[in-house]
Amino acid sequence: MKITGFELRRVSMPLVAPFRTSFGVATERDVLLVRAASADAEGWGECVAMSEPLYSPEYVEGAADVMRRSLIPRLLAVADLDPRQVGRVLEPIKGHRMAKAALETAVLDAWLRERGESFGAFLGAVRDRVPAGVSVGIMDTIPQLLDAVDGYLQQGYLRIKLKIEPGWDVAPVRAVRERFGDDVLLQVDANAAYTLADAPTLARLDDFDLLLIEQPLGEDDLRQHAELATLVRTPICLDESIESAKDAADAIAMRATRVVNIKPGRVGGYLEARRIHDVCQANGIPVWCGGMLETGLGRAANVALAALPGFSLPGDTSASDRYYAEDITEPFVLESGHVRVPDGAGIGVEPLPDVLRARTAASEWLSS
Repeated sequence: MKITGFELRRVSMPLVAPFRTSFGVATERDVLLVRAASADAEGWGECVAMSEPLYSPEYVEGAADVMRRSLIPRLLAVADLDPRQVGRVLEPIKGHRMAKAALETAVLDAWLRERGESFGAFLGAVRDRVPAGVSVGIMDTIPQLLDAVDGYLQQGYLRIKLKIEPGWDVAPVRAVRERFGDDVLLQVDANAAYTLADAPTLARLDDFDLLLIEQPLGEDDLRQHAELATLVRTPICLDESIESAKDAADAIAMRATRVVNIKPGRVGGYLEARRIHDVCQANGIPVWCGGMLETGLGRAANVALAALPGFSLPGDTSASDRYYAEDITEPFVLESGHVRVPDGAGIGVEPLPDVLRARTAASEWLSS
């Protein structure tokens, strides 16, 4: 297909409540949306970069700049662009996986809409709905945390993930287990907040029958994760450390991980995410789909990915109202603890024009 142009649109999305992790507090998302247009269709992608480079080196303004200067001109220069080759076209530009992922998704969405094929069918989805988990941020007090967890369980979420950091780990996990019992699927996420010296503290979490400890150590240290895995019984899950199928294969070979969180934006797109899924499935490593507070556009694609056969654990595929009072698409809703996989062409959802217009802070059109 020939892409005639790309729109970069900045959208401001206030969160229903502050979301605190070990690296900061978010009260809204500065979202960069990408719209790819051809003569016959258009498609959408969502860049998951944050406003500041806290989770990864990428950030929204930088993603927009590299798209504008380096990535989009390369795609517009291709006369007949196969969306499965977007990664190869953009490969000369080092890094910037979140920016590349958004562009690849937009081109894929346009191509699939033109063909009348759903994102899930293209990726290889085997389910029409996926189990939904919820991520619970760091709270000021344990009673506040317990109230939040109780609310999510009452809504029907099938898995609870607690954000942790040094000083907020064993006590809140113990409190949740004591209040809600051993049947609740429970895991924790450190976002690389610990060092190997904290192994004794992390080992105390073994008493609580957790599904996993997500990214306890630095993202660039597989060796220390492998060592930590010998010191704790709870499975280590890697997130920030896995940026490609090669990274996943290396981590598995080093026994640095027993579970992998696949975030398409972090790894450069849904095609690389599928390759990571395939590597993990071939090695008997369960995977789940992480989230980056996506709007309905990004959530639709994530839910389709989470319907692949190797995604055996509930992901961060929450309903829209977990984060937003008003989504920019028709909202995703929780149905008996699950979220439906869109079955329309492409990602299967579109922005609501009035909401999109009201939330747009800036937009620009780039063409050849």
